[in-house]
Amino acid sequence: MRKYETMYVLRPDLEEEAVKQNIEKFSNLIAEQGGQVEKVEEWGKRKLAYPIEHFREGYYVLMNFTAGPSVPRELERMYKITDGVIRYLIVREDE
Repeated sequence: MRKYETMYVLRPDLEEEAVKQNIEKFSNLIAEQGGQVEKVEEWGKRKLAYPIEHFREGYYVLMNFTAGPSVPRELERMYKITDGVIRYLIVREDE
């Protein structure tokens, strides 16, 4: 099992319920794939450095998890097909 950190930015115009559903969906995906979510930090709405898809701010979420090497690929696939995600990054933490 490896340690990973992922940050994703959700659209700022999403309802609070939709934001919670997306966070839960990504956390459940990691758990279903045999990983373990260690920490989820909701940073809330913040201004973006540059406009993305005509948005000037986004809802930031930081998540730390432990999983096998196949989980980040599946997580990235889910980020790409989820409409509410405008940016994401997955990084393997040093040991």
